[in-house]
Amino acid sequence: MPVRMQDVAQRAGVSVKTVSNVVNGYPHIRDSTRRRVEEAIDHLGYRMNTSARDLRTRRTGMITLNVPELSLPYFAELADSVIRAADERGWSVLIEQTGAERERELEVLTGNRRHRGDGVIFSPLALGPDDLDHFDVDFPLVVLGERVFGARADHVTMNNVEGARAATAHLIASGRRRIAVVGAHAGEVIGSAALRLAGYERALADAGIPFDPALVGEAGLWHRSTGAETMGRLLDSGTTIDAVFALNDAMALGALHALHERRIDIPGDIALIGFDDVDDVRYSVPTISSVDPGRDEIARTAVGLLVERITGSVAPFRRTVPDARIVGRESTGDAQGDGETTVAVRPGRVEDIAVSPLTVA
Repeated sequence: MPVRMQDVAQRAGVSVKTVSNVVNGYPHIRDSTRRRVEEAIDHLGYRMNTSARDLRTRRTGMITLNVPELSLPYFAELADSVIRAADERGWSVLIEQTGAERERELEVLTGNRRHRGDGVIFSPLALGPDDLDHFDVDFPLVVLGERVFGARADHVTMNNVEGARAATAHLIASGRRRIAVVGAHAGEVIGSAALRLAGYERALADAGIPFDPALVGEAGLWHRSTGAETMGRLLDSGTTIDAVFALNDAMALGALHALHERRIDIPGDIALIGFDDVDDVRYSVPTISSVDPGRDEIARTAVGLLVERITGSVAPFRRTVPDARIVGRESTGDAQGDGETTVAVRPGRVEDIAVSPLTVA
């Protein structure tokens, strides 16, 4: 016999209405009550009748996730996290790629594609501060990333500056002083590259180490190939290097390949750390240390905020910054026992992200 909403309510000791509010993402519920309901749902194996709900509310029961490209490990794993977070709430996810192309990103906000679901989670790369007006839309929207701040939408971003600062400090703590960067973008002032480079520079200043432009390797798209090419150029330049901070894990994997080609010992000669903590870095040789930016929390928060908007929330727009941590592995000499050590990253500051009238949670 199918598990009913009434069965969940009885086990959790709440009303049927409260169970309905939890599964539909209603925001104004005590955390303790939400946990009881979710535990009852898990224990009983309750599955929401989404077809009946969607007919009743005239919704599609679907949200759209727009990302630059799924070939990048971070976005592939983010998509997986969003799908799981949405499924827990009884929603389906349509995934679309923009290719980081300006026209396709604009189409997310103005074109027909946005009508395929009840709301949109959008990670832009080609759009920037000058495109703010395009984000004033008439449908539920949650923005991800660091390209656009101050939009009239909820926004989930990363602790980029402090994550990069902690990654660099982690290398400095192991005695490294000639720390190269792989993946900088020349002239960028808004975006992940600029923020992570700022964190790197702050860590050097904290330790009294002079900034050396010769140690900063520029790259275009953040792929394995560009990581390998940039690492190769840095090594061929003759600049003394004893550590590398790759601004994402794809480039860290590419840098690792370039270091292996030159038979450089890691971490003996050069230590290596990345950013994103994607699954691949757990299985490289050596395993690669990385900054975990809280990808699962980013997904859960984005889905939760979007569902709230879809179901009628009128709360002020919010910006959230999930907790981050350093995951130390073999590439920085941190592997112990289970192969990992973890260090919490200090909370980000508003001025490290952007200045806007939104609430930071």
